[in-house]
Amino acid sequence: MKYTKATNYALHIMAFIIAQDGKENISLQPLAKHLEMSPSYLSKILTQLVKADLIQSAPGVNGGYSLRKKREAITFFDVVQAIEGSGALFTCEMNEEECNLQKVMREAEQRLEGYLQSKTIYEVVKSSSSQCNCAP
Repeated sequence: MKYTKATNYALHIMAFIIAQDGKENISLQPLAKHLEMSPSYLSKILTQLVKADLIQSAPGVNGGYSLRKKREAITFFDVVQAIEGSGALFTCEMNEEECNLQKVMREAEQRLEGYLQSKTIYEVVKSSSSQCNCAP
């Protein structure tokens, strides 16, 4: 199983914003510099996070991005779903009505989802000795 690079970046973006207390607007250029990534690619990921209601954008000179949800409530699953979508990772391509292989894979996916829903980004950021300064 592999997540896209966009999910990797999105998790780091959210960790950075959460580490900043999520209250102040963070503009695109400083965020791109911190994460060492292209502003245009960063903008696409930020747009997906805005559409998922995890962050909000404010235009203008003092604009930027800030958290829309409480930082303690944002889970790994929220971010993964914002980028990857909600489709199943595995679908049986055989013409079987009840595919036992798919049942096992569906159960595995449900366990993974449950685990990611139980872990907040805030608890990981809070537990580190300093703010999240890891680049993806």
